[in-house]
Amino acid sequence: MAGSALAAGLLSVAAALSLGLAAVAGAAVTAQRAAGAADAAALAASDAASGAVASAEEPCALAARVAAASGATLTGCTIQAFVATVEVQAAYAGLAAVSRARAGPPEGH
Repeated sequence: MAGSALAAGLLSVAAALSLGLAAVAGAAVTAQRAAGAADAAALAASDAASGAVASAEEPCALAARVAAASGATLTGCTIQAFVATVEVQAAYAGLAAVSRARAGPPEGH
């Protein structure tokens, strides 16, 4: 009987650790997804603002569309002299992963 109780206890601990690790892994994946979405949105907005990419949309509208395609929501966007700064948010298990990115032409150009 003692062996069965010990085995059941170990199984419970292993299950709890597995669930915890799955939650942490899911949050890490969401944070990386938000970072990628922010990078892509900032690049799209900067390219649209500079004219490198022809678009009928305004740069921030294009950034919002790119962020949405990456599974995130654009929460902030500013354009200054072809430099785009964006903030995106992605959700996981009721929590928000927020990421910011900045893109523009090389300095001095």
